[in-house]
Amino acid sequence: IMSGSKPDILWSPHHPDRYVICDSELGLYRIGPACSAETKAGTLPLSVDTAATLLAINSDTPYMKCVAWYPKHEPECLLAVGQANGRVVLTSLGQSHNSKCKELMGKEFIPKHARQCNTLAWNPHDSNWLAAGLDKHRADFSVLIWDISRQSSPDASVAAEKIRLSAVDVDSGSVVTKPLYELGQNDACLSLCWLPRDQKLLLAGMHRNLAIFDLRNTSQKTFVNTKAIQGVTVDPHFHDRVASFFEGQVAIWDLRKFEKPVLTLTEQPKPLTKVAWCPTRTGLLATLTRDSNVIRLYDMQHTPTPIGDETEPTVIERSVRPCDSQLGSFAWHPSAQNRMVVVSAANRVMTDFTVFERISLAWSSSADLTWACGRHLYDCTEDGAGEGAESAIEKDIATKMRQRAQSRYGHDTTQVWRNHLLAGGDDAQLKSLWYDLFYILWRPELQGNKQALVYSGIKDIVKVSSGTAESRRCWSGSERPASALRYHSEERSLALRLCGWTSQAGGAGGGPEVDAEPFLLSLEQGREWQRAAAVALFNLDIRRAIQLLHKGATTDKGDLNLSVVAMALSGYTDERNSLWREMCSSLRSQLRNPYLLVMFAFLTSEPGSYDGVLYESSVAVRDRVAFACMFLNDTQLPRYIEKLTNELKEAGNLEGILLTGLTRDGVDLMESYVDRTGDVQTASFCMLRGSPGDVVKDSRVQGWIENYRHLLDAWRFWHKRAEFDIHRGKLDPSSKPLAQVPQQHLSDS
Repeated sequence: IMSGSKPDILWSPHHPDRYVICDSELGLYRIGPACSAETKAGTLPLSVDTAATLLAINSDTPYMKCVAWYPKHEPECLLAVGQANGRVVLTSLGQSHNSKCKELMGKEFIPKHARQCNTLAWNPHDSNWLAAGLDKHRADFSVLIWDISRQSSPDASVAAEKIRLSAVDVDSGSVVTKPLYELGQNDACLSLCWLPRDQKLLLAGMHRNLAIFDLRNTSQKTFVNTKAIQGVTVDPHFHDRVASFFEGQVAIWDLRKFEKPVLTLTEQPKPLTKVAWCPTRTGLLATLTRDSNVIRLYDMQHTPTPIGDETEPTVIERSVRPCDSQLGSFAWHPSAQNRMVVVSAANRVMTDFTVFERISLAWSSSADLTWACGRHLYDCTEDGAGEGAESAIEKDIATKMRQRAQSRYGHDTTQVWRNHLLAGGDDAQLKSLWYDLFYILWRPELQGNKQALVYSGIKDIVKVSSGTAESRRCWSGSERPASALRYHSEERSLALRLCGWTSQAGGAGGGPEVDAEPFLLSLEQGREWQRAAAVALFNLDIRRAIQLLHKGATTDKGDLNLSVVAMALSGYTDERNSLWREMCSSLRSQLRNPYLLVMFAFLTSEPGSYDGVLYESSVAVRDRVAFACMFLNDTQLPRYIEKLTNELKEAGNLEGILLTGLTRDGVDLMESYVDRTGDVQTASFCMLRGSPGDVVKDSRVQGWIENYRHLLDAWRFWHKRAEFDIHRGKLDPSSKPLAQVPQQHLSDS
């Protein structure tokens, strides 16, 4: 179908490389690869890769209003042309004619009264039937179905009259004036198409309605009143779906429920000139408006629904611009995916254009990436990382949580600290977290308020600290008193135990004696020489610190620098202006290990001013907090702990659980951690250890737990999910048990 002032394009139904431009004349083009060396005479470039060659021109049919290409392979290049006077003429484009084609060439089908022919449509099943839609003329019919195989009209007088009225001298044997069917009396037809589901059903856009004519009973028709009567076209992939338009709005119809449109697309600011379904892509509709260089695409995503369901399909709308000039028309290629040729309105420049398919990405629960583009499905696999390097997939938190779930991470309730080993043992924050939980939870000798105080973390413990005493101790193994004041109370001793510095029995009653030897032995066993030396020094045992440094220097692959540090410590003096302090300041600038740095910072600090130790971020939080509990007074300690807690909460650092405990503050910290890492697995297991009333019922905690359960289901870890539900039920009795599927008893009847 074409406009009187703008060109249109028709692809050949049988030759994928040929199309016709319909304007004041018919031009047949063949599309092919662009010539790389030089452009041949008469070749028109369509894109970087393609060009068109003009094969034939037909100027024998003036006053064209619409054109339709014969659907069968033979006769080749047979076209029906509708004219302004209502005549339909059969013509060709200079191809070799067989006998049948020669009989049809120039054949005319003439209505009783002259009026404009608006639309033509060949029947796809019976190719001899050609439907024509005409303007209204009094009580005459506007839909005529011609049989092109019918011979000329037997009524010679009528034929002679038609020939007399014709401006062209026509052979009387090539004129047909008697249609096979006449439909749509006293009306006008603006568009029509045959319905593929039945060869005798014709859908027509009449003056005020869409009508379905059944040629088996022409006295009846099914119709719906609507203004959207132009450009009716059937979806080639869904034969019950039809599109039509009026001015700037497209209506989508379902012929099974024809009472109203199932969908009305967004109205365009300018009138539409063409709508067309993509023949190679399901549910893709292209539209063009007047004076526009943009083709708007509507991708209709359908899910099978009952006919009575009123839910509208999801429509994804986007625009493409094939060229810069205003478009006259476009046509989808019948077989090449998403390909179309467009022609400009002004200078008839043609462009070969492929609509790039939307890319739909999908992550699988096992971190595989797949995407669909058109008819192709792509799977992304990561190239192997270098030897010893960790790939991006292995670094991904989803991969880590999946591996940890398989190792029963979080389920060790006896030796809670072992859970960090089940997570791989290589994450310092997880190690700190599970040791914190171990120290918090495993305190059977504590009763009543003390147990609740442990749950609330060191931040609350130091707030209630009372009866603090101070003492000035001598360096161990020396009669020389240390310059640093030590503070001790029952609450500070409890905090030291939560930091892991003392055993359960150590420091009982809040006395000045702190037994850190078991902790030092564990650090020695783990070959953490620098940390062990620092802890020994903070406990004023400089001889033990030197011993640990020497041992670290002499073991396999030991650090010889430790011997230098040990020698420096052995010459310690508390004189402010001594050569030792000067040499230590020089040595500190060469050290990289944070524990060695804080050892010299401690020895060279003024009493009560230990910022060099307290704010060394590379030192474990538990060690800095334990140091603060020993050397800061009752004014300094809560202030420091409050500041440190806020920093750790904001950063989502799991070491801060030691300070916040399993409280609302702990949930805030864990929220920051989850926001930063996505590790809902650790968050779920950790917070299930908190007080059911205060922590577990928090909506954030419940969200983490449910998300982790969904992850286990997505990984198809059904047994792991069941284990987690049992674990959750033990720690949170208030959680509702899952509904059980009732047993079905089958009877013999």
